[in-house]
Amino acid sequence: MKTVVSLLLWTAGLTYFFITFIILTICLYVLPRDKTYATARLLFAVLLKIMRIRLTVAGQQHIDPHRTYLIMGNHQSLFDIFVIPVAISLSFVGVEAASHFSLPLWGVLIRKWGNIPIARKNFTDALKSLEKARAALGSGTSIGILPEGTRTRTGEIGEFKKGPFHLALQAEADILPFAISGLFEYYNKNSWKLAPGRVYLTIGRPLLFEDFKDFSVDTLSGLLRRTIIDLQNHSKECRIQ
Repeated sequence: MKTVVSLLLWTAGLTYFFITFIILTICLYVLPRDKTYATARLLFAVLLKIMRIRLTVAGQQHIDPHRTYLIMGNHQSLFDIFVIPVAISLSFVGVEAASHFSLPLWGVLIRKWGNIPIARKNFTDALKSLEKARAALGSGTSIGILPEGTRTRTGEIGEFKKGPFHLALQAEADILPFAISGLFEYYNKNSWKLAPGRVYLTIGRPLLFEDFKDFSVDTLSGLLRRTIIDLQNHSKECRIQ
C-alpha cells in the first residue's frame, strides 16, 4: 500500500511542480523578487498539501520583516526546499551545492532566482561563493544556508561546516535559527517511498551579531548547533502530542 501511495504522490507532485516551474519562471521576468517569493510561498503551500505534508509552524513572531538575516537550520529532506519558504515569510536567496544548478528545471529556477552555488570540494570556489553571500547580506538580502551541508541519513543533526560561521562574522549578520522535525520520516535518502504525516518547523529567537561578534567560528558554530537541537526537540515534542 505504501508503494502505491508513494507512486501516486510522486506523480501528482512532479506534475504540479512542472506547472509551478512555468509560473515562477514567468514571475521572475515580470515581477519583483518579493512578489515572486510571495507567489512561490503560495504555490509551495499547495504542493505540500498535494504531497500530504501537514505543516505546522511556530515562532513566526521572531521574524522582523525589516531586518536582514542569515537564516540557518537543519537539513532533513529534499522537501526542506519547499517547507522552509512556506514557513519563513522573509524573501531570501539560498546557498546551494553547485551540482544543484545542473538539475533539470530546478537548476534553471534557482539560477534565475539568484541562489549562490557553492562547490563543497573546491576551497577557492567556496570562498568566492561566501564572498558573494557576504555582499548579498551587505546589500540587505537575507541568505538561507543549511550548515550541515547535506541531508541527514539518520534523522539526527550532523556536524556543521565552518563556512556559514565565517560568513556570519565577516558580514556582521544576525542569525535566524530554525529546526524541522518530521520531514526525515516523510522522505529521506534511505528510501524513495513517502510517509504522509505531520511536519513541524520551529523558528527561534534571532542570534544578534552584537551578542556573538567576539566569538570564534567554533564557538559560534557550537552555539547555533545547540540552539537548533533545542528547537528540534521542541518540534518533536509538538509532533508527538
